[in-house]
Amino acid sequence: MSEAFYLPAIFAGLMALAMLVYVILDGFDLGVGILLPLATDDEKDVMVGSIGPFWDANETWLVLGAGLLLVAFPVAHGVVFGALYLPVLAMLVGLILRGVAFDFRVKAQDPHKPWWNAAFAGGSLLAALAQGVMLGRFLTGFAEGATAWLFALVVGAGMALAYALLGACWLVMKTHGKLQAKAIVWAEYALYGAGLAVLAVSVVTPLANPGIAAKWFALPQFLLLLPLPLGSLALFILLWLSLPRLARRQAAGNDTFCWLPFAASVGIVLLSFWGLAYSVFPQMVIGRMTIWQAAADPEALWVILWGAVVVLPCIIGYTAFAYRVFWGKADKLSYQ
Repeated sequence: MSEAFYLPAIFAGLMALAMLVYVILDGFDLGVGILLPLATDDEKDVMVGSIGPFWDANETWLVLGAGLLLVAFPVAHGVVFGALYLPVLAMLVGLILRGVAFDFRVKAQDPHKPWWNAAFAGGSLLAALAQGVMLGRFLTGFAEGATAWLFALVVGAGMALAYALLGACWLVMKTHGKLQAKAIVWAEYALYGAGLAVLAVSVVTPLANPGIAAKWFALPQFLLLLPLPLGSLALFILLWLSLPRLARRQAAGNDTFCWLPFAASVGIVLLSFWGLAYSVFPQMVIGRMTIWQAAADPEALWVILWGAVVVLPCIIGYTAFAYRVFWGKADKLSYQ
């Protein structure tokens, strides 16, 4: 097996890993931001406090994934970001807006604080919608026409709902009292929206792309892949059944298994991502180029790989350390 074959596959795996970790980690804090308008002022402070130690580091994975696309797949980078110019711009505006609002809302005087809260929520929603639109455009091979854009907008709404589910389940795990009770209700509502979004993407994507349909529905692949949708369905049912029971236990002062909804929602993301990765691999731009056609020269990939070998463990170690240090129930975030 030549290095021209396995090096692009390694970098495709690293880029997929970075995107998966980003969707999970930054997904829940974007979801918390989306849910912010539904809380009281004091609850907003606790919600922001629950993501305060993590949100900035979570975005490191997005930078890593985009950086790997640039240096390892330069041909695809130009095509992808050229086709996604507007949603990428919208995402960056959203991330900048929420980043500024995150710090300014803490120091803002009372008349101005609602504006910064709205900016944080609006930036979170804009970033989530933009990321979903980017995914939808990618799955259609950047096809033109109203139908392709409508599909992308549906995926954008689905991504925002999925992030809201992650954020609500995060709050169930990280908070207590009235806010935790509200988070359970938010998770119940978001569960239906996220379920419909996953179902829509799962049905429409094979219909829109015959190549993806052939990969999924040919035997024996269909039987081997059947655990993915069945596992996702099982996790949705688990959430549907466990959230009301968790609400009753929480009302009685029992916080047992408060981590279960977040673990189940992460499991849904993992299975959905696995299905999408199988659907598109080894396409870097669907219908136009594979990872091998888009990859840089093997000599350049070796240099980048050694850099990734050094950088990636540092990012993983820092992330694990941060979550270990700040584990437990959240409180208000404040700067003295």
